[in-house]
Amino acid sequence: MVSQMDRAAAVDRLLTRGVVDVVVRDDLRRKLLGDRPLRVKLGVDPTRPDIHLGHYVCFRKLREFQALGHQVVVIIGDWTARIGDPSGRSVQRTMLTAEEVRANAQTYLDQFFKVVDINRAEIVWQSTWFDTFTLEDVIRLTSKYTVARMLDREDFARRYQEGSPISITELLYPLLQAYDSAAIQADVEIGGTDQTFNLLVGRDIMREMGQEPQNILTVPLLVGTDGVQKMSKSLDNYIGVTEPPEEMFGKLMSIPDWVLGDYMRLLTDIPDQEIDSMLAAAQAGTLNPRDIKDRLAFQIVADLHGAEAAERARETFDRLFRRRELPEQMPEIEVPAEGWIVQIMIQAGLASSNNEARRLIAQGGVRLDGQRVDDPDLVLRLDRPTVIQIGRRRFARLVPRVS
Repeated sequence: MVSQMDRAAAVDRLLTRGVVDVVVRDDLRRKLLGDRPLRVKLGVDPTRPDIHLGHYVCFRKLREFQALGHQVVVIIGDWTARIGDPSGRSVQRTMLTAEEVRANAQTYLDQFFKVVDINRAEIVWQSTWFDTFTLEDVIRLTSKYTVARMLDREDFARRYQEGSPISITELLYPLLQAYDSAAIQADVEIGGTDQTFNLLVGRDIMREMGQEPQNILTVPLLVGTDGVQKMSKSLDNYIGVTEPPEEMFGKLMSIPDWVLGDYMRLLTDIPDQEIDSMLAAAQAGTLNPRDIKDRLAFQIVADLHGAEAAERARETFDRLFRRRELPEQMPEIEVPAEGWIVQIMIQAGLASSNNEARRLIAQGGVRLDGQRVDDPDLVLRLDRPTVIQIGRRRFARLVPRVS
């Protein structure tokens, strides 16, 4: 049995660590310490099936709610995904078919339940209520909000000032998301800071419909591996939740030093005091940031793939990048005994075009038996198997074809 003191500490941690804002903090804290399980809503807009560590921040927070005995309610936005939410975007998003949405949602859930306890989660499809919505229902809903208030939303305001098109369907999106909260009688809704406006609209609509408004909790948008922009597949600065352990470990070891604090607080359970101590030691020069990254990478990989996989990933990284050894296994690719390096890279499937091959060489990303290739016009003459390395993690053995 968890003591009331321990429960209070867990609640305070939930409301502060890795949290940007809570509305209304005192009210939510009181409810979290009460006896009634809260309904904690997460809206999922399955426009893409990919989940990365940016989503993982939110999932971990939901897991904290579950540990305190509360119910997670996942709304699959199969209806609004066909409209598109422009949050943080400068253009309208392409609508998807119902089939595309359902396929994306299933992939999303498969990854979601790697983190969140499926036994303490309720999955609800938005079409349960919107498929029976009438025009009268839509008009009643839109009457509860004004255009002026809708244009307070930052991305709408910016596009309006720029003269960029804003469709009526996009203006409907926050209202439909808000109606979801009323439909399931949410006590709390959680989301990234890019969803703050929509979450607040949910409070307004619930109040207009005679319900107690939901509390909201927002989490930061995780910075990507470039250390600059938020993690995004389109920016190629992401780490996927289902990536192989070795790939995940390697990417985490390559993040910039200045994001270490955020990554440890948002993606691990390492105590704050211990994090502060490690960062201070790194700042003082008594601890190598590489060792902190090793701890971080192991924790995350172990959480998502298990401790054994994390240990193997660590060993692989050490062998390749600390001891500079070759991987134990690599594909063998038969290529002409003599040929232009660019064409051989393409034939071997190591580059998709002449331009990509030339770019990789120009960036110093191509090595033959450990020696960097600097000349994109190099003609290879192979008389034995030769190891080619592309970037930091791709290896292949080129085997000259016997004519």
